[in-house]
This record gives sequence, structure tokens and C-alpha cells, in this order.
Amino acid sequence: MSLNAKRIVIALLSFAFLAALLLVGYIEGNKRILGKKAEIKVPVASENCVACHKIKTPSLVSQWEDSKHAVKGVSCMECHTAEEGDTDVFEHEGKKIAIVVSPKDCSKCHQKEFTEFQKSHHASGAKILGSLDNVLAEVVEGDMGRLAFHGESPAAVSGCKQCHGSVVKIMENGKPDPATWPNTGIGRINPDGSLGACSACHSRHNFTPEVARNPENCGKCHLGPDHPQKEIYEESKHGVAFRSFKEYMNLNAQPWRVGIEYTAAPTCATCHMSATEEQAVTHDVGDRISWTLRPPVSEKIDAKAKRDGKEVLSWEQRRKNMQNVCQKCHSPEYVNGFYQQFDSAINLYNEKFGIPSTKIYKMMREGKVLTATEFDEEVEWSYYYLWHHEGRRARHGAAMMGPDYTQWHGFFEVAERFYTEFVPQTKEACEEAVKHGGEPAIAAKNVLKELDDVLNREEHKWYLGKLSDEEKAKRKAAAEEFKKRYTN
Repeated sequence: MSLNAKRIVIALLSFAFLAALLLVGYIEGNKRILGKKAEIKVPVASENCVACHKIKTPSLVSQWEDSKHAVKGVSCMECHTAEEGDTDVFEHEGKKIAIVVSPKDCSKCHQKEFTEFQKSHHASGAKILGSLDNVLAEVVEGDMGRLAFHGESPAAVSGCKQCHGSVVKIMENGKPDPATWPNTGIGRINPDGSLGACSACHSRHNFTPEVARNPENCGKCHLGPDHPQKEIYEESKHGVAFRSFKEYMNLNAQPWRVGIEYTAAPTCATCHMSATEEQAVTHDVGDRISWTLRPPVSEKIDAKAKRDGKEVLSWEQRRKNMQNVCQKCHSPEYVNGFYQQFDSAINLYNEKFGIPSTKIYKMMREGKVLTATEFDEEVEWSYYYLWHHEGRRARHGAAMMGPDYTQWHGFFEVAERFYTEFVPQTKEACEEAVKHGGEPAIAAKNVLKELDDVLNREEHKWYLGKLSDEEKAKRKAAAEEFKKRYTN
């Protein structure tokens, strides 16, 4: 081939390659125009809405056009039309509409998902109202009086309730009170009485499953010093695998079953909600959880319901449900070994720190060794940190294969808090009560006896310098072995 012919061939190939790149870019940048947009069905009742909002809020319309709702003809009025008896109704462009789209509204098409969600722990998220957490947000760090916003503490409005959910209040004009809206808290209490916000996970107007399946989605709420599930996931090999192979996760697939539609890594949704060959998708995030890791002392997830005489899915079945997911990637021996390690970590936290500190704290409060005002004494803060922050981190770290959160952000800080703050502060509060006499003095003496009994247990004897000779010998032998291994 002559030199000129080679040049012509190279030029043609280069032109073809450039044209292909331009075509791909055009398609990617105009998917709605070339693909989905042709299939969009705008119902007559929503035609004016779409036309107007394309000018006023074009991003919302664009997101809706990318959704499956748009393809199926589910548009503005199908979701925002006010029903008979609704309190959140106002007239807009000649139509009666409601701003708040609640799970009850979504249940017209998604009844199964609605039913599962309404009985889930997510749906009860707003029960935080009245808890110690809310005392902090409304009183200690916030204010419900002079500095309040429409009678609400700004710290709670912009903090706690954005995850847990607000009670959505409606003003006289039919629109939501700005102190309670916007809000996509998972346990939001809606004007129609339903609980939750589907948009907390699915976002508004686009509704793609890819958002709900992405770990970052859960990170809006599940992160931070008291429940760092997002950070623990990122530390774990599960999170490392997801970041490394996200392009293979097929996040928009229907169905989306681990081991079939994708194999690269699990996400939060994989383990807690999504389908396997044997299980359907569930919107009750507790269906696969066997321990509750939230309270001062962990117990099996169904324990409270059993005490209340309620019939619920047993913790054993929930564990089997989760293990079914685990075994799509891991052998039965691996899964069983993990759960034995997990259970032993929870038992350690409970028996060594959670149960003793909780009993002692309750004895002080009930015996009036402490004042009636919460969080005005150091030991109250120490106890709260111990279970609410460090204790949860240790337990969640063990649950999600995050060793750093189990150890250094968990058990290490639990132990430090217990031995260097909770124990000496308990002694100080009790000794002060004994000086003043009366009923608190009697209670204080009982607390000091209980504390002494606790510290003389085998697992705490080191603190009193009472390690057995056998244990001292084991520690010494271990130290010598360490020196041999790392100094030669």
C-alpha cells in the first residue's frame, strides 16, 4: 500500500472514531430525547402542571421524565391531588392539591411496600420525641421558648427530626408549618396519619431504585458518633468491594438479586431489604436483624414484643433470613463463625459494661443520689456516652465487620469511659450524698456496695490490682513472646 493510501485509511479511521465518540456523547446527553421521552405519558389532568413547571422548576420535571412513573402515566395529580378529608389541602391553579405525598398516597399502587414499611422500625423513628435525645436537642442544646422557631427547637427541627421525622403540622391556609416541613424523616408523622416518607430513600420525582440501593443514600442518617453504620461499611471489606466494583453492581436491574443480577459486593439494601432467590424484597428493615444494638443493654430484636404479648417474627427466623443473604457469597461455616464472633462481642459489652452501668445509674437516679434535672451532673454525661456513643459503636462495628470501630472507636473508648469517668464519678456522687444524709444517703451506700460487687467480678479485678497469679503469668508469657517475635 502506498504512503498516500495509508494516510487516507488512517484519516478515515480517525474520522469514524471521532464520529462514534460524538454519537455516544450525544446519546448519553440526550437519553430522554432519544429514548424515554418518546414513551412519556402525561395524563390530561397533569398537562398544565407539566407545562408550567417546565418553566418554573425544570429540574423536577426533568427528573420525573426520567422516572418509571412517567412511562406508566403516573404524573403530578396522581400523587398530589388532595383527598376528601385531607387537612393539608389548598387551591392551586384551580385544583385542590396537597404538598405532602405520604406513604398512604403511595399505597394506592404500592400496598405491599406500604404495609411492610408501616410495621417497620423505620416507621417508628419519630418515637424519639420525648426521649433523652430530644431532651438534649430541645433543652440542653436547644430552646423551646425565646429562641424557638414556631414553638420548636431549631436544633431539633434541622437536626434530629430531619432523620427521625417530624409531626407535620398544617397551617390555616392548608400548607405545612415551616417548622415541620420540609422533612423527609424516615418516621415522619403525616397529616393523614401514615408514618414515614418514601422519598427518604427513593428521592422525590425520579424514584429510581438506584438511589435506594446506593450506600450513600443510607448515610444521610446512619453515620456519626452514635451510629456510624456508613463509616463502618466503608471500612469493611464489603464497602471496599463496592467502591472498587461499583460499575458492575447493575443498580437499576429488576429484579436485583445478589448472586444473579450482581455479584461484586453487597450494599445496605442487599443485606437488609433486597431479594434473593428465596426471599422477596422487604420494606421492613428489621426482618433480618436478630439483635437490637440501640439501647443501653442489647437484647434479641423480638424480646420487647414478646414481653408485651405481641406475636412477631422471631429473632431466630430473622437471623436465618440474613444468613440466607450472607450465604450467597460465603460458606455456611464462614457465616456461622461470624455470628458466633458477633454474639460474643454483644455478650461482652452487655455483661461487662452495659448491664452493670445501667443498674448502677438507675439506682442512683431512683434513690435521688442524682438531682431530678437531667444532664446537670458529670456522671449522667459519662453514662450516656458509654452506651449511646461508644457502646453502640462497638456493637455496630462487630455487626458489620468494622474492626477499627469495634476496637478503637468502640470497646477501647467504652472501657476508658467506664473506668476513668463513670466509676470515679459514681463514687464521688455517692460519697457526697452520704455526707448529706437522709434517704439519698441510704441509696448511695447501696450503690457503692453494688459497684464494689461489680468491680470484684473476674472481668474487672485487674482494675483493683487483683489479677490471679495464673493470669499474671499468662500476661508475662505473652509479653516475652511478643519481645522474641519483634526484637530479634
